[in-house]
Amino acid sequence: MASSNKVPLQARNLPWVEKYRPQKLDDLISHKDILTTIQKFISEEKLPHLLFYGPPGTGKTSTILACAKQLYQEKEFNSMVLELNASDDRGIDVVRGPVLSFASTRTIFKRGFKLVILDEADAMTQDAQNALRRVIEKYTENTRFCLIGNYLSKIIPALQSRCTRFRIDINPGGMKAIVTLSSGDMRRSLNILQSTSMAYGKVTEETVYTCTGHPLRSDIANILDWCLNKDFTSAYKQILQLKALKGLALNDIITEIHLLVHRVDFPPAIRIGLLIKLADIEHRLASGTNEKIQLSSMVAAFQSVRELVVSEAS
Repeated sequence: MASSNKVPLQARNLPWVEKYRPQKLDDLISHKDILTTIQKFISEEKLPHLLFYGPPGTGKTSTILACAKQLYQEKEFNSMVLELNASDDRGIDVVRGPVLSFASTRTIFKRGFKLVILDEADAMTQDAQNALRRVIEKYTENTRFCLIGNYLSKIIPALQSRCTRFRIDINPGGMKAIVTLSSGDMRRSLNILQSTSMAYGKVTEETVYTCTGHPLRSDIANILDWCLNKDFTSAYKQILQLKALKGLALNDIITEIHLLVHRVDFPPAIRIGLLIKLADIEHRLASGTNEKIQLSSMVAAFQSVRELVVSEAS
């Protein structure tokens, strides 16, 4: 009883989501690969611009706030960190105003870089994002930016490539994986290379895909095999288990699986029908629908394809 009275009234009345929000990176649970990478960035004072994206409630804001609290002491936090919610101020004025003035000024008594956290950055207008790109480029020497959003597709490619989406030892498989994931973007390929080498030391195909959160080709091959050769319930459960185990996004799975679809010997009409269904699922995911429901749609699409192939063969 006595100990609870010593807790400030304000802290006692806080919602638990704030009261128990992690205060340092070690307090965070899960996302071990990402946390290991960020810890290494901080310890070596080589923090790049960061981009955290994913569904609400997965720890994006908590991760960067824990990172900021580890970087700066409490008394210097306000002068070194600017936190904005882009859904409130989403126009170009906020980039040319508070963000520009904060990023362009250096601190007199503190070495190192400032940190700008833009929460819900995917709500920013195209003009604001283009203006932000220029600010990031111009003041990268003394300021680091962390963008947080739910939907990667709503953040312009120019901003994505300037951020790390989470001694170099590289093998041919790792090189090929970087080329594949960067899609011709040299900045992005260098960011992936830096992240992987700092997190794992050795850059291989597996470490590149793990560091970026993309599904391995072997995982995609397994998913395709389950969809085509197992019954609906078994295929759905096994894919769901793999998604949870490796933290895969269905959008990434569909992006990768459509490449394999072209290599399977389907009749042209059936292949086109399947690709249209996958495109519809991708569209619905971009609109923010439930991943489990869309996973059901994907498995069902492959099941119907299998039935069509069997009926055509007979």
